Amino acid sequence: MPSLQSPAGALPARFRQARVLIAGYGDIGQRVARLLPARVRVLALNREAARAAPLRSQGVQPLAGDLDEAASLRRLAGIATHVIHLAPPPATGDGDPRTAALLRALALRRAPLALVYGSTSGVYGDCGGALVTETRPVNPGTARARRRVAAEARVRAFGRASGARASIVRIPGIYANDRASPRARLLQGTPALAPEDDVYTSHIHADDLARACIAALWRGKAQRVTHASDDSRLRMGEYFDLAADLYGLPRPPRISAAAARAELPPALLSFMSQSRRLDNTRLKRELRLRLRYPTPRSGLL
Repeated sequence: MPSLQSPAGALPARFRQARVLIAGYGDIGQRVARLLPARVRVLALNREAARAAPLRSQGVQPLAGDLDEAASLRRLAGIATHVIHLAPPPATGDGDPRTAALLRALALRRAPLALVYGSTSGVYGDCGGALVTETRPVNPGTARARRRVAAEARVRAFGRASGARASIVRIPGIYANDRASPRARLLQGTPALAPEDDVYTSHIHADDLARACIAALWRGKAQRVTHASDDSRLRMGEYFDLAADLYGLPRPPRISAAAARAELPPALLSFMSQSRRLDNTRLKRELRLRLRYPTPRSGLL
């Protein structure tokens, strides 16, 4: 783990300790907190007073603040040496005022040494099943993806202006058996696309995603994008067929793309209309992450 770039003994020990702020303390944020070394002080942005005591019981210091209330974030200035930003943008609009508010607060005093932003692979849009590297230009096809592109741009600008080592982790579909999993969709009988219309999709186990965020925090290069994706190259229907077989459930019914457009809600249809395969070479070579769950077959059980 990197030091705080101060001569040994120049500061009291409590100030030499790495302090990691997690903004967006949901499932992945909690996994990150559990995986960080004990010598790291973990801080979590918290907007609900009722959650403060449970956070303390986990060894996490809650910091009252709301990303939708910029004035409440001023106390974050200078408090963390490292930041992991996992909070999503608002559900409407073209930009991300939450990321803007967080970065303004962090810039009020000495900026953190490193900042990792958890984005989405949806920023690429439909790639026709192509193998996608991090150098591919973004082409967001939805308002949700455009908000993520706007957030990424703000993170990069913050890194350039402040000197913080700002990096971006682009995330595909997340799964784990202790969170919403393919099992729920299979039990609902949600259809998948017919093989001739099916799309490629990428995945990451939630624990491996948390480990990727931590690796990026210590090892990520400035202004660098990394795919947090496993080794699988599955079409979406193949993924759900695999899950069904592993769980002992019926495979999902298959329908044509035309039928899907007529029957399925827009949010689900948007995921079924984009085909791409994420290359994870940087994850392994630059962040030196060895996946615990290299394919869904190893992680779904």
